Order: sequence, then C-alpha cells, then structure tokens
Amino acid sequence: MAKKQGKEREKLTPKQEKFIKARIEGKNQTDAYKEAYDASKMSINTIYSKASIISSNPKVAKKLNELQSKIEKNVIKGTSVTREKVIEEIASIAFDDISNYLDFRTEKTVVGTDEETGEPILEYTPIIELKDSKKIDTKNVKEISIGRGGQLKFKTYDRDAALYKLAELMGIDELRQKKQKLDEDKFEEEKKSNELKNF
Repeated sequence: MAKKQGKEREKLTPKQEKFIKARIEGKNQTDAYKEAYDASKMSINTIYSKASIISSNPKVAKKLNELQSKIEKNVIKGTSVTREKVIEEIASIAFDDISNYLDFRTEKTVVGTDEETGEPILEYTPIIELKDSKKIDTKNVKEISIGRGGQLKFKTYDRDAALYKLAELMGIDELRQKKQKLDEDKFEEEKKSNELKNF
C-alpha cells in the first residue's frame, strides 16, 4: 500500500506532462506554461512566477532532465556533435547580423528638372544588394525570395529564440530561476512574519 502511494506521489499531472513536452520542443518556461495551463487572465509577471514554480518542482525537473539527457544521447550517438558545437551553432544565430548578407544604402539620382528654376529634381532611392553566396556563410539564412512586384524577402533564423536557448544552455536562465525562488521564499517569510505580528 505504501509503495502504491509513493508511486502516486511521483506521478505527473497531465498539465505537468504537457509543460514538459513544450519545454522539450524548445519553448521557454513562460511559453510552456501558457501552453499547458490557462493563463489568459494572468499578467506576464504572474505567468513567469508560476512557470518558475513548475520548473522548480522536483518531479517536473527530474523528468525534464531525464528526457533532455535521453535526447542528447540519441543525437550525439554515432556523430561528432558535442555540447560546445551546439552552443557554437546557436551562438552564430544569436549574434548574426544582416550586414553579413546584404549591403544597403541610399543613392541620390536626378529624375528631372524644375521648369521654373531650372534646378535638378532629386530623388533618394534605397539600394539593397545581396552579397555573393559563394563568398559568405549562408547557413543562418532561412528564406530568400523575390516577390511578383520585385520585392525582396529575406529572413534569417530567429535571433531572440537563439539568445534564449543560449542563455538556457549556459545556465543564465537557471540563475534567474534561482533568484526568482529566493525572492518567493523571502516574500513567504515576510508574509508569515506579518501574520504573527497581527496575531
């Protein structure tokens, strides 16, 4: 009976499972919380606080670490992939710059002459030039196309997402979570202290 109760205590709730699934898919803890729980009426601070609490839950943290380790082993097995290599690739996206792929400037051109003054009529035209793909590294280019009207569509992989992932891999996100936990513990202690004073 005691063993059965122990297993029940270790069992994750469906929402916790959904939270973990979202984290494994690459979402940060705030977005994972919004996917697993109804946060439509919550402020962003409340969502962040609750997401941190869920992430700190021993059962959730244990399961998440187990799955992440399993994925890392499957990815690394039989390849030359290392943690350092993964961080290097993510960092290349996080700190990429559009000027690595495009040159852009404004050119002044004469489009006519003023009939009254005889002065030239000037127009400033934006010029965008793609760099030669044979001379640059294009691994971070997600999309490049020319629309029907001749409009250039150019996208690189999401820098913000890469920065969040890089922070997570380097432990910055973990430090922030610990600070959040300390702030929450301090708040609870002050709350209990005030309750005792008012008793």
